[in-house]
Amino acid sequence: MNGASDNTENRRTIPEIQAKIDAREAVVLTAEEITARIRAGEKIGLEDVDVVTTATRGIMSGTYAVLSFKVSEPDFFIKASEVLLNGVPAVVGPCPNERLGILDLIVLGTTHSISDPRYGGGHLFRDMVEGKSITVEVTTSEGDNFSVETHLSEIPFARLYATRHAFKNYRAFVNPGKEPIKTIFHALPFEGEFREMTFCGCGELNPIENDPKLETIGIGTRVLINGAKGFVTGQGTRSAPDNPNLTGFADLHDMVPEYMGGFVTSAGPEIINTWAVPIPVLNQGMLENILKLDSQIPLKLVDLAGRIPLCEITYGDVWDNADLNVKYEPGKCINCKTCLVAEACPMGAVSKGEKGAEHKPDLCFNCGLCIKRCRGEAFSANLGSVKCATGGCLRDIKVTLRQSDRARAVKAAQELKEQILEGKFRIKEPVEKISWRE
Repeated sequence: MNGASDNTENRRTIPEIQAKIDAREAVVLTAEEITARIRAGEKIGLEDVDVVTTATRGIMSGTYAVLSFKVSEPDFFIKASEVLLNGVPAVVGPCPNERLGILDLIVLGTTHSISDPRYGGGHLFRDMVEGKSITVEVTTSEGDNFSVETHLSEIPFARLYATRHAFKNYRAFVNPGKEPIKTIFHALPFEGEFREMTFCGCGELNPIENDPKLETIGIGTRVLINGAKGFVTGQGTRSAPDNPNLTGFADLHDMVPEYMGGFVTSAGPEIINTWAVPIPVLNQGMLENILKLDSQIPLKLVDLAGRIPLCEITYGDVWDNADLNVKYEPGKCINCKTCLVAEACPMGAVSKGEKGAEHKPDLCFNCGLCIKRCRGEAFSANLGSVKCATGGCLRDIKVTLRQSDRARAVKAAQELKEQILEGKFRIKEPVEKISWRE
């Protein structure tokens, strides 16, 4: 395969690429497939690829849902003043729906249950998508209380909104201090004195790493959010030209439970989301970004407490040669009286059974926390370590927790590729480019 020069003849448009897809002449590759070819020594030019499907899965705090549904017959109550969904507080409104028996609610993804400290908005949204019954407790403006049971199928309007998702780049964290710190960046109190490291980000799979100038990702770009067709609506909060992120929305009814959920940190529950984004390859400059490997994508290692940069590493340091999936071998389980893995698992994917630990792969986030906690070494994966010269010495710091699930990001990108090739997902030009406000 031969590279192509960046001239007028080699510039393409999104409609032209979609026409090639319709004619079954287009080459669609996942980000994993194209980087695997680069690692194998192949030279890839514009003529070799038309669309790259990208994805990222991780903790994305800037999430909320808007729900509207009936809870009683008209005139049963005037309006609601407080509402709990499985114990998770909702913001009532913006419309009061006076005497209609209908609730309009906003539920934040990081809101915590008032009764269960390990349950939050992310858990609630996944339970809804799984079709589980939800308890709705209503306090009316008159001071009365009542509750009803409902399901997502009985909620006609249910959309998930992103205020800050899919950052181009994230951070890696260590705690240089002596005392452990409770934080959203660890599922347990973060040990000090450089004894461990956590990080977030899917590196070369990330959508904006593949289109950093947002040449094809814009307002109105169709994407998959948690497996459901949705749209980009603009730049997210704390977005910047050198490290952009996205806002968007999709319908909860169409989402896939496997791609979403709650993740319990030592500072309380957080929320997980998955984005899959098609990148039409329009020119040579875009292709050069797409061909970048993890080892070429910087990752700042910072002090957890003050966010002070300590050293520069790359996503190659945390993903090259790492195992994407955590493996559980039941035969190695020594059936501890108290299962430390079940106690700590941020996803609740491990429980204590009569014969030992029970692992639910569909719920597992592949974070790797179980590896250090398991006395019998029944859980295994190479999470890797990084070298950092700081404080006058070279340190070898072990990765003990990943807050991105690259295995599921790979799967999401593959599913998007299949939908494109089958004609179920069409690529269109953005309605408008994303502009930056400093």
